[in-house]
Amino acid sequence: MRDSLPESHNRDADAVGVASNENGSVANGSDNGEFSNAASTLKTMGWIKAEAYDYTALVGPDHDEAWDGSARIYEWDGEMGEVGPEHPELELDLFGTPESRKEVCGLDFTRLSEIEITQEGTVKIELINSFKDAGLHPVMLRNIELAGYDSPTPIQKCTLPAIHLGYDTIGIAQTGSGKTAAYLIPVLNKLVGKAKKLAAPRPNPNTYQEGVDPPARAEPLVVVVVPARELAVQIFNEARKFCYRTMLRPCVVYGGGPIKDQIKLLNRGCDILVATPGRLIDFMNRPDILSLQRLRYMVIDEADEMLHDDWAEDLAHIMAGSNQDDDQVKYLLFSATFPKPLRDLAKNYLSTDYVRFRVGRAGSSHSNIKQDIILVEQDKRQSLVNLLSTMLPCRTIIFVNSKRTADELDDFLFNMNLPCTSMHSDRTQREREAAMRAFRAGTAPILIATGVSARGIDVRNVLHVINYDLPSMDYGGIEEYVHRIGRTGRIGYRGLASSLYTEKDEPIASVLTRTLLETGQEVPDFLQQYIPEGADLKFEADSDYEPDQQQGGFGDASAWGNDDGNDGGNDGGAWGSADGGWGENPEANAGDATAGNAQQWN
Repeated sequence: MRDSLPESHNRDADAVGVASNENGSVANGSDNGEFSNAASTLKTMGWIKAEAYDYTALVGPDHDEAWDGSARIYEWDGEMGEVGPEHPELELDLFGTPESRKEVCGLDFTRLSEIEITQEGTVKIELINSFKDAGLHPVMLRNIELAGYDSPTPIQKCTLPAIHLGYDTIGIAQTGSGKTAAYLIPVLNKLVGKAKKLAAPRPNPNTYQEGVDPPARAEPLVVVVVPARELAVQIFNEARKFCYRTMLRPCVVYGGGPIKDQIKLLNRGCDILVATPGRLIDFMNRPDILSLQRLRYMVIDEADEMLHDDWAEDLAHIMAGSNQDDDQVKYLLFSATFPKPLRDLAKNYLSTDYVRFRVGRAGSSHSNIKQDIILVEQDKRQSLVNLLSTMLPCRTIIFVNSKRTADELDDFLFNMNLPCTSMHSDRTQREREAAMRAFRAGTAPILIATGVSARGIDVRNVLHVINYDLPSMDYGGIEEYVHRIGRTGRIGYRGLASSLYTEKDEPIASVLTRTLLETGQEVPDFLQQYIPEGADLKFEADSDYEPDQQQGGFGDASAWGNDDGNDGGNDGGAWGSADGGWGENPEANAGDATAGNAQQWN
């Protein structure tokens, strides 16, 4: 198991300066025994036993299909019409049990009265209040019900009618606000019942024999471009749900995945293609495998991330396309911020009558996240252990700034008998997917990750995000901080984000303080000096200033609004005082959600 890890990632206690004694506690050789005491506390708190996994088991002939892109999809030959029969076994695989579906929707957004939605464009879009008002196909309504979505989130109320009416659309909303469904539902709904007319010919899945029957060329009707592999897999899994019982076939391609296997899946036909930029361009340069001549929708998700210098050239290539007909393509951009490069992209590619929606205030996922900034003056590892020992066990993501730190912290926590795993860009794709499967399943409920994963992790019941390292202002800055903490508090749920602050983090202090104020958070004493005079909480990155005039602003400030601090009172007081759910007393942390999550691992 763990001893089969590569030498560069060997979980050896000596390598991280800790040693396990006979009773299982861990000490670091210090006289004060703080690590030992914390380890004993952690052992008795209910964490499951740390289990190693064998990386070598992920390779070989028995595991050729063990990658996330090969997950089962609904397939049928179409002889019964435009809608296929139910498939109970696959339905359970896609949507889970009826009990688990009730956990998906989070807070009921229809109860939140203070939701600020800003709409811009030449036309006025009438928003919807329920999915039944959106003119959806009965099969799509059923899939939404199976997915556990009771009512649309604010961004979905805007984009469902806009896309249905045929407008190029820009959606600006915080992470965890339901943006994926905000474009998948209306786009796929427009294609339900039209697959036979619009889709390319493909082999019958019931009779197709690989190597015998000629392969089909993938000619997708929809392309969704995303910056991260994990995000691509997440969107593909959502597409699998919403394509259920339709003739629409989803596929996903991304770097690091087995290209031969991806080609085989594309050769069986593809209507919805989710892709990372590099792999998409690779296939665009192979016209015998992929053609965009039938393309109807081009979706750019996390568009602000895609406009960074290292992505800009690839994105320009994709938007310019190869053989798609621009007159028939609708462009959809979704993002958490709307900086000037993104506005320029909209001007260049979107029609002049495009609509833009900006969602903020009470609907913001970040107003549901309690943000604690913790000053660390000595040993950061000790501070992390102390933090974990004050919380009941719950699914936790720990973000670091380097691959080396991820490996070292993974080894350190594992040798303290904590059930953890880690992922970063130097891991193979199979290793990254194995880590995510262990995290989702709860067999490794602590995930250590670098920022490369910040935009792709969408896992139910992540109750705690820890910034072991705060992002550097040179690499992501406050925008990466926002995306990291957005891994909790998803779709209206409550969450906790803790950040370990050292003197090295001073460059981010000013904008971090403004972000705390903007979202109604408590500003600790050591950040009080950065509170701006008056009520000026302006963030420059969403203004019309050129990039060289910006001063490290957070982004879409106007989309956040000023939280008045009353949400806790309206929704049970979860973020109010110490006895409201996150106080210093560990017993006060036993809120319903945390306690329920902890029971999974007892």
